[in-house]
Amino acid sequence: MGEGNGETAMICEMDGAEMIPMEAGFSYLGRDFRHTVLRCPVCGQVYIPEDTAAGRMREVEKSLEDK
Repeated sequence: MGEGNGETAMICEMDGAEMIPMEAGFSYLGRDFRHTVLRCPVCGQVYIPEDTAAGRMREVEKSLEDK
């Protein structure tokens, strides 16, 4: 998302800092997992694209069905 590769940087609405890829912890249906997402280095707010969120939720649901 940097300016050098032709993409526009994602900017945090809270403080105006450029969001960068960082690992964050999530919980869904009692399962905890970590995933790299765009995150503000100042306030910690994350941006999760819808396709990423839906894919991770499907993985957790499938793991629960397999048990």
